[in-house]
Amino acid sequence: MRDEASMGDLFPDLGPEAPVISGVAHDRSEALVTVRGIPDVPGVAARVFATLAEANVNIDMIVQAGASTGTADISFTVPESTVHHVEETLRERHDELAYRTFDVNLNVGKVAVVGVGMKTHSGLAAKFFDALSAHGINVLMISTSEIRIAALVPLDVLDEAVRALHTAYGLDAKRVEAVVYGGTGR
Repeated sequence: MRDEASMGDLFPDLGPEAPVISGVAHDRSEALVTVRGIPDVPGVAARVFATLAEANVNIDMIVQAGASTGTADISFTVPESTVHHVEETLRERHDELAYRTFDVNLNVGKVAVVGVGMKTHSGLAAKFFDALSAHGINVLMISTSEIRIAALVPLDVLDEAVRALHTAYGLDAKRVEAVVYGGTGR
């Protein structure tokens, strides 16, 4: 467990001159996998992710939604290059994981804003989602950290999402510059 002093060392306050948001990144190489109808009991998510870890699958964003029926759906993103391997692994371990179905969506992309000032400035998440909403961009998943807000969006609006966030945070450029390949830079 980290205390406030060590967190300050990791994410120092660089003063009023430092940009709160230093860049917008995007990744076209993500795939969204949803495992549906798994038992909604302790340990099931651990089994799903342990199974994928044993298969050397890297996971990025994760969302779990429970249902009133005693089951849950777990959605997560993986590098698109590993989709075939993920599908094989899930099929092979179907009985052990006890899920109803799974599906894969390749038509997604991740957009993120990054900056060391995020921990100490309020309203940055509101600005992020307001910018996407103003452009009619639906958010499929959300992931945050002390230095990043990321959203999974439909692939066909990824470039528009990048431009909207560049404008919202005053980072306008004629070209989209910060590209994250293969899920790196998480």
